[in-house]
Amino acid sequence: MPEIRHGEPGADPGPHGPGRGPDRDAGPVRGTARGRAPVPLSVLDLVTVGSGSTAHDSLRTSVEIARLAESRGYHRHWVAEHHSMPGVASSSPAVILAHLAAHTSRIRLGSGGVMLPNHAPLAVAEQFGTLEALAPGRIDLGLGRAPGTDGRTAAALRGPGRLDEAAEEFPRQLAELTRFLDDDFPDGHPYARVHAVPGPVQGPAGRPPLWLLGSSGFSARLAGELGLPFAYAHHFSAAGTLPALDLYRRSFRPSAVLDAPYAVIGVSALAADTAEEARAQVLAGALAMLRLRAGRPGLVPTPEEAAAYDYSPPEREFVDGWLATIVHGTPDEVRAGLDGLARRTGADELMLTANAHSGAARLRSYGLVADAYGMPEEPSEREKIQVN
Repeated sequence: MPEIRHGEPGADPGPHGPGRGPDRDAGPVRGTARGRAPVPLSVLDLVTVGSGSTAHDSLRTSVEIARLAESRGYHRHWVAEHHSMPGVASSSPAVILAHLAAHTSRIRLGSGGVMLPNHAPLAVAEQFGTLEALAPGRIDLGLGRAPGTDGRTAAALRGPGRLDEAAEEFPRQLAELTRFLDDDFPDGHPYARVHAVPGPVQGPAGRPPLWLLGSSGFSARLAGELGLPFAYAHHFSAAGTLPALDLYRRSFRPSAVLDAPYAVIGVSALAADTAEEARAQVLAGALAMLRLRAGRPGLVPTPEEAAAYDYSPPEREFVDGWLATIVHGTPDEVRAGLDGLARRTGADELMLTANAHSGAARLRSYGLVADAYGMPEEPSEREKIQVN
């Protein structure tokens, strides 16, 4: 495995180091639980597009969610990379994150994640170096090795002959990306005089902490061996959550980034004023996933369309299984579900994704969850300036 070198994570970790210590805010990775939440809560934004809406509508909703998340004490807001999916408008995480950075002032922003095999490591280093320059100390670089799409689209993204080799090349690509971020290729290396700009070649500067994302044991083990934080995709691979987290923790080796494991899990969660409303919204998302798995991706259908759909027995079995992994219902029911999930998994942070047809329902859900946990409202820096 290629050597992975860890640069400075971009923030002073304090006297207790970058891992666990008396201050849960120490370093750029660990967050603080707000209100009565069992662990820090964050947002995973798929920029969902429902039928009758546009990408413009969904991106505007993402800004509203980021502002709400910041004001209510959610720790971070991540955007996932997907391609050729009409119901998901997040094909360009770096572009979206730059937009979110311009409309927020405190919340951490990051990729959940960038699918590294789709990109040249230098290009990723430049994009996230630019983001770090725009929002110093607030950027996370989460990386995955899956394509974030189907095989044909992945081939179009990567070019001829690269589809099969891409996943196997992930450790090498990760090592190369890290070298570009730290600007420390050794003398004699072909890239020794190639610099990612913005970056350290311009002078002392922070850089985004690296995260590994996964839905299997590969990234869990690699993250542990490299001493990196790990984010597991519980929201679409729930059966593998406990084995992956156990493997990550058993494989963990302290690093310059962390002295103890830090694991986040992505959780599908949607709160509404009534359990019936929540069920209607998540059923629409389940039908969208059913169609995606059948090779018929489209916009997220309306709750009315999902309720009227004539499900075959295999389709009903799939939808019921999918709904069983989503924490949904009234705010109190969602709070109880999240509390139980945190206990069962020992996750250090829960990253909530609200998959629904309506942008208003997604926004409402994050507010209701914050209310259920008594997470206090905190004015943004812009609001503070306006008041003063």
